[in-house]
Amino acid sequence: MPGVEGRRVLLTGGNRGIGMAAAKLFRERGANVCIVARTEAALASSGFAFVAADLSTRDGCSAAIKGAIDQLGGPIDILVCNHGIGSAHEKALHLTDIDDWKTSMDTNVIGPFYLTREVMPSMVEKRYGRIVYTASTAATEGAEPHACGYNTSKAGLCGLMRSVAQDGGEYNVTSNAVLPGWVKTEMADRSAKAEAEAKGTTEEEIWKQRAALYPAKRVLTPEEVAHTILFLASEESSGVVGSL
Repeated sequence: MPGVEGRRVLLTGGNRGIGMAAAKLFRERGANVCIVARTEAALASSGFAFVAADLSTRDGCSAAIKGAIDQLGGPIDILVCNHGIGSAHEKALHLTDIDDWKTSMDTNVIGPFYLTREVMPSMVEKRYGRIVYTASTAATEGAEPHACGYNTSKAGLCGLMRSVAQDGGEYNVTSNAVLPGWVKTEMADRSAKAEAEAKGTTEEEIWKQRAALYPAKRVLTPEEVAHTILFLASEESSGVVGSL
């Protein structure tokens, strides 16, 4: 099966967690991968082609696309928007700092729009492309308290995904999102620490409560989410469009 072999992949938030797990999986399956994160220090030891860029800005997104095209030797076939900012720093809506709100929106939904807008023309021209967004169940069924910016931006990301699916579908450019719920990552660990401090309990107890939300009574690993991303980015997923 062709899968992702030989495809050029731009994967954001690729230096750790779900992103690093996905980058390794793409590489194992024969794809050419360039990862993006905010700082070079977070990327230099990754073993992957990389670009350091601030994906909350239009200039940063443009730099990421240009750098990836230069390093991969051609236009992007697969875009995985996996970067994001969590909710550990947030407060109740009536106490929300406007700058914090703007940062969440710029990072979690406006940046992915800029990236998508930059890669889509070449995908449409060659009539092939795969775009995958890492959203969250907070966008649909499990909105978190004291996380207005996170909840809203992830819901907006799902709306962006659906729009891309509508506009790209006739050109064999598919767009889908993964909504993984709680995954044991550094970002989730930070929110567990903040929640534990706020509730006067332990991080271990917070993770037990999170695991109890799911039928399997456990949270996911980054590798499990990465396998779903890989499928949605593959040639075999051509019939899956606009799905959460």
